[in-house]
Amino acid sequence: MTATKGGGHTPPQGVQEAAQRARRWIEDGKAGENFTDTGRERARQLANGESLTDAEAKKMRAYFSRHAVDKDAEGFTRGTDGFPSPGRVAWDAWGGDPGERWIGTLDLD
Repeated sequence: MTATKGGGHTPPQGVQEAAQRARRWIEDGKAGENFTDTGRERARQLANGESLTDAEAKKMRAYFSRHAVDKDAEGFTRGTDGFPSPGRVAWDAWGGDPGERWIGTLDLD
């Protein structure tokens, strides 16, 4: 895992796998009509293991902060009705739980 000050934050394997899963769900039409181009681009970037700049990493941190409440919604958890919900697809597009943990370890200030 790379966490270089100034950028060059390479997503670890678990983050890449969550984004790859999201990309499959997006292709299967499970993202919902409000899924954004930004979410699609972040999923592509993370799935491919591309490094993030500090600015992109800060956007990820902000995303997880805003959307943590989505984890309580119906269809978020495997085995529940409606899985994967559009919120779960978006969560994984941004790296999922591994992404939330990883982004919290980066020195972005």
